[in-house]
Amino acid sequence: MNKPFKFKQFTVKQDQCAMKIGTDGVLLGAWSTIKKQPFAALDIGAGTGILSLMLAQRCDAEVIDALEIDEMAYEQCVDNFETSPWSDRLFCYHADLAEFTEEIEDQYDLIICNPPFYSEDYKTEYIERDLARFQDAMPFAHLLESVSKLLIKDGTFCTIIPFKEESQFIALASAVNLKLNKITRVRGNLYSDIKRSLIEMSFHESEIISNELVIENARHNYTEAYVNLTKDFYLKM
Repeated sequence: MNKPFKFKQFTVKQDQCAMKIGTDGVLLGAWSTIKKQPFAALDIGAGTGILSLMLAQRCDAEVIDALEIDEMAYEQCVDNFETSPWSDRLFCYHADLAEFTEEIEDQYDLIICNPPFYSEDYKTEYIERDLARFQDAMPFAHLLESVSKLLIKDGTFCTIIPFKEESQFIALASAVNLKLNKITRVRGNLYSDIKRSLIEMSFHESEIISNELVIENARHNYTEAYVNLTKDFYLKM
Protein backbone atom coordinates (compact mmCIF):
# COMPACT_ATOMS: atom_id res chain seq x y z
CA MET A 1 0.00 0.00 0.00
CA ASN A 2 2.99 2.35 0.37
CA LYS A 3 4.01 2.05 -3.27
CA PRO A 4 3.47 5.09 -5.52
CA PHE A 5 0.09 4.94 -7.26
CA LYS A 6 0.43 5.47 -11.01
CA PHE A 7 -2.40 7.16 -12.88
CA LYS A 8 -2.45 7.83 -16.64
CA GLN A 9 -1.01 11.34 -16.41
CA PHE A 10 0.58 11.54 -12.95
CA THR A 11 1.97 9.48 -10.08
CA VAL A 12 1.03 9.85 -6.40
CA LYS A 13 3.48 8.93 -3.65
CA GLN A 14 1.60 7.89 -0.51
CA ASP A 15 4.13 6.37 1.93
CA GLN A 16 4.01 9.43 4.25
CA CYS A 17 0.21 9.73 4.28
CA ALA A 18 -2.10 8.04 6.76
CA MET A 19 -4.90 7.74 4.22
CA LYS A 20 -3.89 5.96 1.02
CA ILE A 21 -5.41 6.36 -2.44
CA GLY A 22 -8.93 4.92 -2.31
CA THR A 23 -12.10 4.70 -4.34
CA ASP A 24 -13.74 7.62 -2.49
CA GLY A 25 -11.06 10.11 -3.52
CA VAL A 26 -10.94 8.99 -7.15
CA LEU A 27 -14.75 9.04 -7.36
CA LEU A 28 -14.94 12.58 -5.99
CA GLY A 29 -12.07 13.82 -8.17
CA ALA A 30 -13.71 12.46 -11.31
CA TRP A 31 -17.30 13.38 -10.38
CA SER A 32 -16.83 16.98 -9.15
CA THR A 33 -18.28 19.49 -11.58
CA ILE A 34 -16.09 21.71 -13.74
CA LYS A 35 -18.91 22.95 -15.97
CA LYS A 36 -18.38 26.55 -14.82
CA GLN A 37 -14.67 26.29 -15.71
CA PRO A 38 -13.34 27.41 -12.30
CA PHE A 39 -10.53 29.94 -12.12
CA ALA A 40 -9.61 29.16 -8.50
CA ALA A 41 -10.24 25.88 -6.66
CA LEU A 42 -9.55 24.70 -3.10
CA ASP A 43 -9.01 21.13 -1.87
CA ILE A 44 -9.66 20.93 1.90
CA GLY A 45 -7.76 18.17 3.72
CA ALA A 46 -5.65 17.29 0.70
CA GLY A 47 -3.74 14.24 1.97
CA THR A 48 -1.68 13.01 -0.99
CA GLY A 49 -3.08 15.80 -3.17
CA ILE A 50 -5.04 13.36 -5.35
CA LEU A 51 -8.13 15.58 -5.71
CA SER A 52 -6.08 18.63 -6.71
CA LEU A 53 -4.07 16.60 -9.23
CA MET A 54 -7.23 15.16 -10.79
CA LEU A 55 -8.71 18.65 -10.99
CA ALA A 56 -5.55 19.99 -12.64
CA GLN A 57 -5.80 17.23 -15.27
CA ARG A 58 -9.50 17.89 -15.89
CA CYS A 59 -9.62 21.68 -16.13
CA ASP A 60 -7.61 24.85 -16.76
CA ALA A 61 -8.12 26.43 -13.32
CA GLU A 62 -5.19 28.80 -12.86
CA VAL A 63 -5.17 28.49 -9.08
CA ILE A 64 -5.56 25.13 -7.34
CA ASP A 65 -4.86 25.49 -3.63
CA ALA A 66 -4.76 22.58 -1.19
CA LEU A 67 -4.91 22.58 2.58
CA GLU A 68 -3.37 19.90 4.80
CA ILE A 69 -2.86 19.98 8.59
CA ASP A 70 -0.70 16.85 9.04
CA GLU A 71 2.97 17.73 8.49
CA MET A 72 4.06 14.49 6.80
CA ALA A 73 1.03 14.45 4.53
CA TYR A 74 1.62 18.14 3.72
CA GLU A 75 5.23 17.43 2.69
CA GLN A 76 4.13 14.50 0.55
CA CYS A 77 1.41 16.58 -1.08
CA VAL A 78 3.95 19.29 -1.97
CA ASP A 79 6.26 16.63 -3.44
CA ASN A 80 3.43 15.13 -5.51
CA PHE A 81 2.52 18.59 -6.79
CA GLU A 82 6.12 19.46 -7.71
CA THR A 83 6.63 16.26 -9.71
CA SER A 84 3.31 16.58 -11.59
CA PRO A 85 2.81 18.18 -15.04
CA TRP A 86 0.83 21.00 -13.39
CA SER A 87 3.26 22.15 -10.67
CA ASP A 88 2.84 25.81 -11.70
CA ARG A 89 -0.89 25.72 -10.83
CA LEU A 90 -0.79 23.69 -7.60
CA PHE A 91 0.01 25.00 -4.13
CA CYS A 92 -0.39 23.40 -0.70
CA TYR A 93 -0.83 25.29 2.60
CA HIS A 94 0.22 23.68 5.89
CA ALA A 95 -2.57 24.95 8.16
CA ASP A 96 -5.78 23.95 9.83
CA LEU A 97 -9.09 24.93 8.30
CA ALA A 98 -10.14 27.47 10.96
CA GLU A 99 -6.82 29.30 10.78
CA PHE A 100 -6.84 29.26 6.96
CA THR A 101 -10.44 30.53 6.77
CA GLU A 102 -9.65 33.34 9.17
CA GLU A 103 -6.47 34.51 7.46
CA ILE A 104 -7.03 33.98 3.72
CA GLU A 105 -8.64 36.84 1.82
CA ASP A 106 -9.25 34.90 -1.38
CA GLN A 107 -12.43 33.06 -2.24
CA TYR A 108 -12.86 30.11 -4.57
CA ASP A 109 -15.12 29.15 -7.50
CA LEU A 110 -14.90 25.48 -6.59
CA ILE A 111 -14.20 23.78 -3.25
CA ILE A 112 -13.71 20.02 -2.99
CA CYS A 113 -13.27 17.93 0.14
CA ASN A 114 -13.02 14.23 0.94
CA PRO A 115 -13.60 14.78 4.66
CA PRO A 116 -12.65 12.54 7.57
CA PHE A 117 -15.50 10.43 8.85
CA TYR A 118 -15.90 7.02 10.54
CA SER A 119 -16.93 9.04 13.60
CA GLU A 120 -18.59 5.98 15.16
CA ASP A 121 -15.66 3.58 14.67
CA TYR A 122 -13.08 2.68 17.27
CA LYS A 123 -9.84 4.66 17.34
CA THR A 124 -6.55 2.97 16.50
CA GLU A 125 -3.13 3.53 18.02
CA TYR A 126 -2.06 5.47 14.91
CA ILE A 127 -2.73 9.14 15.60
CA GLU A 128 -2.11 10.32 12.02
CA ARG A 129 -4.50 7.75 10.59
CA ASP A 130 -7.15 8.69 13.13
CA LEU A 131 -6.69 12.37 12.29
CA ALA A 132 -7.24 11.58 8.62
CA ARG A 133 -10.19 9.25 9.19
CA PHE A 134 -12.19 10.68 12.05
CA GLN A 135 -14.77 13.39 11.84
CA ASP A 136 -13.76 14.99 15.14
CA ALA A 137 -10.64 16.32 13.34
CA MET A 138 -12.95 18.23 10.99
CA PRO A 139 -16.59 18.08 12.12
CA PHE A 140 -19.11 18.57 9.33
CA ALA A 141 -20.50 21.77 10.90
CA HIS A 142 -17.02 23.30 11.04
CA LEU A 143 -16.29 22.24 7.45
CA LEU A 144 -19.54 23.67 6.10
CA GLU A 145 -19.18 26.96 7.98
CA SER A 146 -15.70 27.42 6.50
CA VAL A 147 -16.91 26.49 3.01
CA SER A 148 -19.67 29.11 3.28
CA LYS A 149 -17.00 31.76 3.94
CA LEU A 150 -14.47 30.60 1.34
CA LEU A 151 -16.88 30.05 -1.57
CA ILE A 152 -17.77 32.85 -3.99
CA LYS A 153 -21.45 33.72 -4.39
CA ASP A 154 -21.77 31.64 -7.58
CA GLY A 155 -19.33 28.93 -6.47
CA THR A 156 -19.78 25.19 -6.11
CA PHE A 157 -18.87 22.80 -3.27
CA CYS A 158 -18.41 19.06 -3.91
CA THR A 159 -17.83 16.35 -1.31
CA ILE A 160 -18.32 12.65 -0.53
CA ILE A 161 -19.78 11.43 2.77
CA PRO A 162 -21.21 8.22 4.27
CA PHE A 163 -24.77 7.70 3.04
CA LYS A 164 -26.04 7.41 6.62
CA GLU A 165 -24.78 10.96 7.35
CA GLU A 166 -26.56 12.44 4.34
CA SER A 167 -29.65 13.94 6.02
CA GLN A 168 -27.66 15.48 8.86
CA PHE A 169 -25.10 16.91 6.44
CA ILE A 170 -27.75 18.54 4.25
CA ALA A 171 -29.43 20.03 7.34
CA LEU A 172 -26.10 21.45 8.59
CA ALA A 173 -25.41 22.89 5.15
CA SER A 174 -28.80 24.54 5.05
CA ALA A 175 -27.93 26.41 8.26
CA VAL A 176 -25.12 28.21 6.36
CA ASN A 177 -27.26 28.72 3.23
CA LEU A 178 -25.68 25.94 1.18
CA LYS A 179 -28.30 24.18 -0.94
CA LEU A 180 -28.18 20.68 -2.40
CA ASN A 181 -28.02 20.76 -6.23
CA LYS A 182 -26.90 17.24 -7.14
CA ILE A 183 -26.50 13.91 -5.35
CA THR A 184 -25.14 10.59 -6.58
CA ARG A 185 -25.53 7.64 -4.22
CA VAL A 186 -22.88 4.96 -4.57
CA ARG A 187 -23.22 1.17 -4.24
CA GLY A 188 -20.36 -1.32 -4.43
CA ASN A 189 -22.56 -3.63 -6.55
CA LEU A 190 -26.24 -3.98 -7.45
CA TYR A 191 -26.99 -6.06 -4.36
CA SER A 192 -25.05 -4.09 -1.75
CA ASP A 193 -26.35 -1.24 0.37
CA ILE A 194 -25.70 2.37 -0.57
CA LYS A 195 -22.44 3.32 1.16
CA ARG A 196 -21.57 6.83 -0.03
CA SER A 197 -23.21 10.03 -1.19
CA LEU A 198 -21.47 12.32 -3.67
CA ILE A 199 -22.85 15.79 -3.02
CA GLU A 200 -22.78 19.05 -4.99
CA MET A 201 -23.94 22.26 -3.28
CA SER A 202 -24.10 25.98 -3.90
CA PHE A 203 -25.83 29.06 -2.48
CA HIS A 204 -28.50 28.77 -5.19
CA GLU A 205 -31.56 26.55 -5.10
CA SER A 206 -32.17 24.43 -8.15
CA GLU A 207 -34.01 21.31 -9.11
CA ILE A 208 -32.03 18.55 -7.41
CA ILE A 209 -30.40 16.06 -9.78
CA SER A 210 -30.41 12.66 -8.09
CA ASN A 211 -28.99 9.37 -9.36
CA GLU A 212 -27.12 6.21 -8.38
CA LEU A 213 -23.72 4.83 -9.32
CA VAL A 214 -22.90 1.13 -9.05
CA ILE A 215 -19.16 0.38 -9.10
CA GLU A 216 -19.00 -3.35 -9.94
CA ASN A 217 -21.17 -5.90 -11.74
CA ALA A 218 -19.04 -8.60 -10.07
CA ARG A 219 -15.62 -8.65 -8.41
CA HIS A 220 -13.22 -6.61 -10.61
CA ASN A 221 -15.88 -6.42 -13.34
CA TYR A 222 -16.65 -2.72 -13.37
CA THR A 223 -19.87 -1.15 -14.59
CA GLU A 224 -19.89 0.96 -17.73
CA ALA A 225 -20.84 4.04 -15.68
CA TYR A 226 -17.87 3.61 -13.32
CA VAL A 227 -15.46 2.97 -16.21
CA ASN A 228 -16.70 6.07 -18.04
CA LEU A 229 -16.26 8.17 -14.91
CA THR A 230 -12.73 7.01 -14.07
CA LYS A 231 -11.15 5.89 -17.37
CA ASP A 232 -9.17 9.14 -17.83
CA PHE A 233 -7.27 8.32 -14.65
CA TYR A 234 -6.91 4.60 -13.94
CA LEU A 235 -4.23 2.87 -16.03
CA LYS A 236 -6.29 -0.27 -16.61
CA MET A 237 -9.64 1.33 -17.42
